[in-house]
Amino acid sequence: MKTLADPNCRQEIITRVYTVRPDTPRRWGKMSAHQMVCHLADGFRMYMGLRPVADASNPVLRIAVKWVALWAPLPWPHGFQSVPELDQEQGGTKPGEFNRDVDELVRLMTRMTTRPKDFEWQAHPHFGPLSEGEWMRLGYLHASHHLRQFGC
Repeated sequence: MKTLADPNCRQEIITRVYTVRPDTPRRWGKMSAHQMVCHLADGFRMYMGLRPVADASNPVLRIAVKWVALWAPLPWPHGFQSVPELDQEQGGTKPGEFNRDVDELVRLMTRMTTRPKDFEWQAHPHFGPLSEGEWMRLGYLHASHHLRQFGC
């Protein structure tokens, strides 16, 4: 199972991130490539408690959907609604300068995976509290999902 805890998987994601260009066309969804970079950065901020989000969980999301999302050997479906704080059309971080935003995404991912950690995990808005291993798996899957959205 791929996870950001594995240095090879982490480097794979970093390499893929650096292939994204501002004009990379999307295969699905509404975000531009630049918005996707900011969305992923917001995700890492949320994981580390740097971007508070409202609880939108329920027992089905915390148990069944979480298990399928993290462990089922299936690609994530398109169109799962993000929480407003990470939604690029609502409260997500607005794009600035592209290369700076890409570097910030990589910096946040690196910070999340560096030990000892200098933050406390925040509960996931849909899945509730996660273990460090679950956060590392989610971080990989979320980044990979959106990079595939742009063919990267």
